[in-house]
Amino acid sequence: MSKTDDSKFSIEHHKITVLLIDDQPMIAEAVRRSLSSEEDIEFHYCQDPTKAIKLAAEINTTVILQDLVMPDIDGLMMVRYFRVNKSTAKIPIIVLSTKEDASIKSEAFKLGANDYLVKLPNKVELIARIRYHSQAFISQLERDEAFRALEESRTKLAEANRTLQKLSALDGLTGIANRRSFDETLKKEWNRAMRGEKTLGLIMLDIDFFKLYNDHYGHQGGDECLKKVATGLDSTIHRETDFIARYGGEEFSAILPDTDLKGAVLVAEEMRQGIKALRLEHAKSKVSDIVSISIGVSAVVPKKGTEAEILIAAADQALYKAKEDGRDCVKSGSVDTE
Repeated sequence: MSKTDDSKFSIEHHKITVLLIDDQPMIAEAVRRSLSSEEDIEFHYCQDPTKAIKLAAEINTTVILQDLVMPDIDGLMMVRYFRVNKSTAKIPIIVLSTKEDASIKSEAFKLGANDYLVKLPNKVELIARIRYHSQAFISQLERDEAFRALEESRTKLAEANRTLQKLSALDGLTGIANRRSFDETLKKEWNRAMRGEKTLGLIMLDIDFFKLYNDHYGHQGGDECLKKVATGLDSTIHRETDFIARYGGEEFSAILPDTDLKGAVLVAEEMRQGIKALRLEHAKSKVSDIVSISIGVSAVVPKKGTEAEILIAAADQALYKAKEDGRDCVKSGSVDTE
């Protein structure tokens, strides 16, 4: 059996487990006989109080019967030991005494005892007290366990939701952010730049003659190319605030907060050179024998009443110009905020 603290107690079996701590074997035998007819009550006896706390944890005690007068330790002090020990702090304690003494009884309850019996009580009363305190303890453990299970379930659900949310923001093929994530991030950064009157840069690019690449190397080869290009682009993003995404098909985009047009062009050129450095063979390209990209760049300080679509439109127009001018190059475009 496992440890008997409120986080480890096993409630698979609701058997009542009694631990008697008494230095007199005769008392132990009397209690054992009183309980022998009760099939759902398991009896344990500990003559050495110094071993009681460890034993209580090992056997999953549901109620402790404890003598107040023992040769090696004061019984009231023993009650205190049980209450300050985490594994036994909540286990019900029935104090057994040879006399009815109001002051001793009051002190026992003050230190944490749950009940007080003059030993030995008759069989009916002893069993009734044991059942009452044990069942109350087991019920509390079940409530605690149910609460922990609920909290664990909520935690796992929250973790699953976070994982799902993270996965839903990623492109399934390349592993970088997807179009949905791009749209959300651009809107957020647009509003942030507007509030701070900061420049927001945007890069739009696509792989040159990718359809011909797919036709020649097959869709599997095309997918591998997209993965490698995505990784190459991602490696050129050096600031945590910069954001790279697969925009769709063979087109990618990068959002560059607090970056003017000149700075965005520098990043774009690093991307272009980085992809060429991969030396990915492209036998059917009309501009190079390796994979290359064409890039359009735009930047603007957002104004109230404008939307981020004007930034995309300017970058798209610059990308179109890059393709018109022979591809494998970077072109920039101005943004009309009027």
